[in-house]
Amino acid sequence: MNDKEKVAKYAADIVTNNMTVGLGTGSTANCFIEALASRIKNEGLKVTLVASSVVSMIKAKSLGLSVASIEQIQSLDLYVDGADEVSPDNTLLKGQGSDLVREKLLARSSKQFIVLVDQSKMVARIGERFAIPIEVLPFAWQLVKQSIEVFGANGVLRKNSNGSGLAVSSQGSLILDMVFDQELETGQLNAILDSIPGVVEHGIFYQLADIVLLATDGDVKEILTL
Repeated sequence: MNDKEKVAKYAADIVTNNMTVGLGTGSTANCFIEALASRIKNEGLKVTLVASSVVSMIKAKSLGLSVASIEQIQSLDLYVDGADEVSPDNTLLKGQGSDLVREKLLARSSKQFIVLVDQSKMVARIGERFAIPIEVLPFAWQLVKQSIEVFGANGVLRKNSNGSGLAVSSQGSLILDMVFDQELETGQLNAILDSIPGVVEHGIFYQLADIVLLATDGDVKEILTL
């Protein structure tokens, strides 16, 4: 069992009967979905599942799981997902998969948000390894980009997977990938991006994670948000 599988199983073992559980997106989230499906099949665990993306919905259904639509859900007991970066205060950077709105909606609506990562995702500051993804209304992208550049950033619209056009989110928005030259405090940067008209959502998940489960050296460490 590799680190991703180990941390996914650890998270799946937290799930109890009659929970409403949000499924994240990505390779580590897929391991969680597999581990949860195993418990449902072998233990008769009864849960309501909701997916953060079409990708995670397809993964769950391929394992024989039923998935409710977000429109049917009023709250979640648990949301489990991965992250691209995790800073020392458990702030996350997410959004390489472009489903920022659904992911942040489920994270904020859940009673407990658990993040699954390995050591490679731990950073000193958000934006250390990845550009910050910012989902924008298509007609407003140039004005939004200009507004963000005032704070020492530069970036481009994200291309789609084959490079033939632009990446488009599930809501039909475009994605700006922005790199900040100056190291702004994470809370300040979060507030700046929240305040800019035309920004639909962004990849900084500030004060949202409750527990980070870190797979390291064959073990799982719980890092609680203070």
